[in-house]
Formats: sequence, C-alpha cells, structure tokens
Amino acid sequence: MITAADIEAAAERIAPHVRRTPSWVLPSSALQIDGPPFELWLKLEQLQVSGSFKARGMFNRLLANPIPASGVIAASGGNAGIATATAARALGVPAEIFVPTVISPAKRERLEGLGARVVVTGTVYAEALAACEQRQRETGALMTHAYDQPEVLAGAGTLAREIEQQLGVPDALLVSVGGGGLVGGIASWFGGRTQVVALEPQGAPTLHRALAAGAPVDVEVSGLAADALGARRIGALAWDVAQRHPMASLLLDDASIRDAQRLLWQSFKLAVEPAAALPLAALRSGAWRPREAQRVCLIVCGANVDPATLA
Repeated sequence: MITAADIEAAAERIAPHVRRTPSWVLPSSALQIDGPPFELWLKLEQLQVSGSFKARGMFNRLLANPIPASGVIAASGGNAGIATATAARALGVPAEIFVPTVISPAKRERLEGLGARVVVTGTVYAEALAACEQRQRETGALMTHAYDQPEVLAGAGTLAREIEQQLGVPDALLVSVGGGGLVGGIASWFGGRTQVVALEPQGAPTLHRALAAGAPVDVEVSGLAADALGARRIGALAWDVAQRHPMASLLLDDASIRDAQRLLWQSFKLAVEPAAALPLAALRSGAWRPREAQRVCLIVCGANVDPATLA
C-alpha cells in the first residue's frame, strides 16, 4: 500500500531533479465543451522533465536504491524509458531500454539522444518487458518498471500532492490509464477526497476489463495511443489502489482522442501525445459530464510527439 507518507518522502527525494509544473484555471467554454459551465484545471505535466509524469517515479526509484555498475534497465512504450534514461543520465549511470515496435519515431529518437542503449523487440509492451526481464537477470542492472513498483507509484503521487498545493482538491479528476501507475499514485494521495475518473482507449481497456472481471486480466492492445497506454494488464499495485479507492472507468474511441489532441494544439499550442488528450476527449465527447460549477482537473501529460503530426 502506498501511503501519503511515502509520497511526501518521494517529493522530498526528487525535488532537486524534477519540475513543479504549472496548472491553468480556465472556464469550460475555453475548450469548447458543451453543457452547464464549470471550472477547468489543466495540470500541464507534459512540461515535466522527460516530457511526462514518469520522471517523478523513475527518479524516485533510482534515488531510493543502490545502482550497480551495470546501471539501470527498463521496458517501455516510450515515456517510462525516456524518464529512466533521463534520470540515469542526470545521475551518471548507464541505461538500457527495451521498447516494442509500436514506439513512435519521436520517442525512439529521444531515447537515443539521451545516450541509452535502445533494444527494439516485440510488437507490444508485454513482449518488450519479457525480453527486458531476461536481460536484467543476466546483467544485474536495477530495473525500473513502467508502472508497477512502489517507488514509481509514490513518485507519480507527487503530482497529486502538487495539484493540491497549487489549487486545492478538485471535485473530480480525469486521468489517462495504461498500466495504472499514475492513477494509482493520484488515488493514493487523494484517498477518496475527489472523484477519480480513469480513462482508457477502446483499444487498450486494461482497468476497464479488470473491473468488469473482478480481477486483472490480459487484453489485446491496439489503437492510436497504444505506445503510451499499451499495457496488456493493469498493474497489481494500481489494482490494489482501485479496490480501496473506487473510481469510474470509461473507454474512448480514437476519433474523439485525436479531436481533443488537435484542439489542444490549435487553441493553446500544447503539443501533446494522444494519451494526453483522453481527459479532454471525455468531456468533449460527452462520455463524462460534470455538474455545473464543479472544479474538474485534467491531467495533460505526454509531450514526446512530433508537432508535425498535429496539423
């Protein structure tokens, strides 16, 4: 179980290495959302070191453990690997990152630019993870998991702590889910004080299917956001959090995700990945409807994208 004390300790540990990202407060009309007016909070975590919230967990993992001479190793659809490589470079240790073939060119280029050894293997994250685990047994490197380690969840929870420090506790918080590290960290911090709405693409319904089945299950992964939200099964730690702090779970189609991604670029010049657009997509599509005057927080996270794809 991840506690508030774990998150406080993580915040202190990583503070010299990560950014305190800004939060915007906007009227719902600013993002062309139909219905009764409400207050929008945009947590701009795409401005984080490495381009995503993953830096919080990866720095926490590396700083909380001894690192062997063989360095660190990770499997990732992109952002967790970029965060691991960023933390490794900052701390002066080698990094080896296993990625599936669905990784975007922008993310692979970023990894290589950080000096990591990049191994492309498997068509989905789960296959890259299996190869990574085998390699870790051979080298003894410190492994960072994309979403299923206590240090990673506690690091992710510092984002929720930061929102509360900046703006208070929202009435509802909308967040994208892949393996569940971010939603697990956020729910661990707020502990039922806000309504957490977990959002997944229709092509990667890991939490949604687990909630329907009453236990984590494997799912097939496809679609627009598969590189960032392409976990085949919800993480054990996030599943435990979801049992203690019930959350809504919704699925969104690729068309609504792409529409929201383009709107963030066209209206605010926020160049973000499809995974970052699910919270706005849920509002614009009507999949989730807030009450009048609610304070609704959207986590905007994932900047490792080629802006040329947003036109």
